[in-house]
Amino acid sequence: MNDITRSTTVTVQNPQGLHARPADLLARRASQFDAQIELIKNGESADGKSILQIMTLAAEMGTVLSIRATGHDAEQAVAALAELFESGFAENGRSHS
Repeated sequence: MNDITRSTTVTVQNPQGLHARPADLLARRASQFDAQIELIKNGESADGKSILQIMTLAAEMGTVLSIRATGHDAEQAVAALAELFESGFAENGRSHS
């Protein structure tokens, strides 16, 4: 299996930051991929598949995060998670599950 690593940078756009609901959406989306996924804030990393670890980053609106994925589906994982950030975590009611 050829593991590849992909990463991108995103900015938290939600007025309340990565609170429980967007952290849950993020972890659920990340769990759909085989890749190992990390969210990184100022050198501190969190497992992208763990709601609690995501919330420990205390990412407020305007926080810049790196998304790093390693695995055969890393590229798809990074793109899907970046889309969640860009969409404001479906604040308009659209589901990403």
